[in-house]
Amino acid sequence: MTIIVHHLNNSRSQRILWLLEELGVPYDIRHHSRDAVTNLAPPELLAVHPLGKSPVIQDGGKTIYESAAIVEYICERHGGGHLVPPRGGDDHIRYLELLHFAEGSAMTPILLNIYTSRLGEAAAPLQPRIQQQLKSHFEFLESQIQPSGYLVGDTLTGADIMNSFPAEAAVKMGFGANLPKLAKYVADIHARPAFQVALEKGGPYAYA
Repeated sequence: MTIIVHHLNNSRSQRILWLLEELGVPYDIRHHSRDAVTNLAPPELLAVHPLGKSPVIQDGGKTIYESAAIVEYICERHGGGHLVPPRGGDDHIRYLELLHFAEGSAMTPILLNIYTSRLGEAAAPLQPRIQQQLKSHFEFLESQIQPSGYLVGDTLTGADIMNSFPAEAAVKMGFGANLPKLAKYVADIHARPAFQVALEKGGPYAYA
């Protein structure tokens, strides 16, 4: 059966489309659109995910959510060993660390910045700490880019797929001016043919 991707516009589900294109795995998209006023996901996603979030994939009767779990699942079940360093080596440990850094660490200050930006002056006391955390996390991500231009070893891995969104967010927020390796990393990702195909299929994406 073909994988179904529940894709929300301007969201982290874009990287799942990119992953599938890199692997050449067939998939269908179920498009969901954010509310034009609140920017929240539509209520019909609640029928797919208990929290109404995206990405969610359905594959052969299984429903899988959480981005890193989806990346690991697709690479294991459909990737034929591609985009994952050999298990047991140091590169695989690094891969796992960076795979989970994207959601476990980097997204916390990004989301705090998004949510507090809606509070206006009420958020002013929090902003110095949030900005410091954004800066430190984005600087860390830049420091992890290898001479190859990838995060692990000499080739693209699932860690690059996962960290594409926080890297894009960094550039979107203006941090790319002082983080040239990260800015180039995002530009190189966006130039990949598989990313371009995924972008065309996924629809408008504010971070590209």
